[in-house]
Amino acid sequence: MTGEWVLLSYRLPREPSAPRVALWRRLKRLGVAQVLDGLVALPADARTREQLDWAADDVIERGGTANVWLARPASVTQERELATTMAADRAAEYVGLEAEAREALSRPPAEQRKVLTRLRRTVREVSRRDFFPPDERDRARAALRLLEERVAAGVGPVPAEPGPGGAR
Repeated sequence: MTGEWVLLSYRLPREPSAPRVALWRRLKRLGVAQVLDGLVALPADARTREQLDWAADDVIERGGTANVWLARPASVTQERELATTMAADRAAEYVGLEAEAREALSRPPAEQRKVLTRLRRTVREVSRRDFFPPDERDRARAALRLLEERVAAGVGPVPAEPGPGGAR
C-alpha cells in the first residue's frame, strides 16, 4: 500500500522571471520531489498540505495557475522512486554539512563557534525537509557533535591531515 502525497501543479508566466525563481527557491526549501515541469510532490501531512496551499496561492496572485492535489502513487515502485530521489537530494546536503563541520575543526576556536552556529541552523532546515532520512544524516550529525565537543572544550584547531603522498 502506498502513502498519500500532496501535489502542486502550477504554471507561471515566463516574464517577469522573479516570481518563478522565488517559487522554485521556496519549493527547494520545502524539499519537494520534482515529478515533471510544473508538478511537485511531498508526502502528505497537515504541514506539507498547508505549505503547498500557500505556494499555490502565491502562484495565483502572480498571474499563474495552480492546483493542489492529494494522491497515491499507483505502485510501491513509483513511491520508492520519489522517496529515493528526495533522499538523494538530502544526502547531498548532509555530505556538504559533514565536510563543513570537519573542515571547521582546523580553524581557530572563534571561527569554530561561528561555523557551529550556522551549521546547527542549517541542519535544522535540512531536517525539516528530510522525509526519508539517508545514512549521510547520521554522519553529518556525528561530525557536528564532534565540532560541538571541541567548541565546548575550548580546544584549538586540529592540524589538517596531509593529502595522499604528503609528508607527516
